[in-house]
Amino acid sequence: MDCSSARDLLAPYFDGELDRAASREFEAHLDDCADCRAALIELDALRRTLRTDLPRYAAPQALRERIRAETPKPVAARSRPSRQRWLALAASWAIAFVAGAALVPLWSSHGGNVGEQTARDLFAGHWRALAATSPVDVVSTDRHTVKPWFAGKVAQAPLVQDFADRGFSLVGGRIDYVGSARVPVLVYRHGQHLIDVFVLAQNEVGMLAATERQGYWLDVVTLGGQPAAIVSDMDASERTRFAQVLAAAN
Repeated sequence: MDCSSARDLLAPYFDGELDRAASREFEAHLDDCADCRAALIELDALRRTLRTDLPRYAAPQALRERIRAETPKPVAARSRPSRQRWLALAASWAIAFVAGAALVPLWSSHGGNVGEQTARDLFAGHWRALAATSPVDVVSTDRHTVKPWFAGKVAQAPLVQDFADRGFSLVGGRIDYVGSARVPVLVYRHGQHLIDVFVLAQNEVGMLAATERQGYWLDVVTLGGQPAAIVSDMDASERTRFAQVLAAAN
């Protein structure tokens, strides 16, 4: 993809309107192109300026109620994620670059490797969550709340447990993507570390192996008999202990 093509996709990407394949191609271009990264950062800066610096005026309650009554909600809109959620996901790349560096490294030499692509998706999902307003879609430390939330959203709801007594507190869960597949993600906190546990299908694991990118680690584990991947910035001893805790869960 050249810059001319990328500039045409810049606004749709920022608004969360690209499909998964087009988003991947655009993100791969961002890895190499400082100019397009700068343009994305400018868009994010403009949005933040509009949100924070412009005066806001509250609509009268009567007007709110009239608009609500006269604007039927489309059926399709009820089944789609909110626009704010897509904006948060799309803008996270810009926020990551603003933070100081491009978080997604250049992996073009591994483009044909299924394991590398899966790893890339997992790291990208974790970084998007860190940059978003909230890293979870359902906030709860209660497994009886989190597990039922996944029902109907993914093929198989994962085993959900809180390990607060062992130092790993359940924060909640969300849905993310690995390739075109929707996968459940359990989110835990250990001290200052936020931990994502992506619960995968066997065909999504591929040649996935423990690896490190930009100070973050991916570890392959088992949770309730299902393959899973942990993404976090914990040190080796903490990652090993958490993997053992997950493996022992039932």
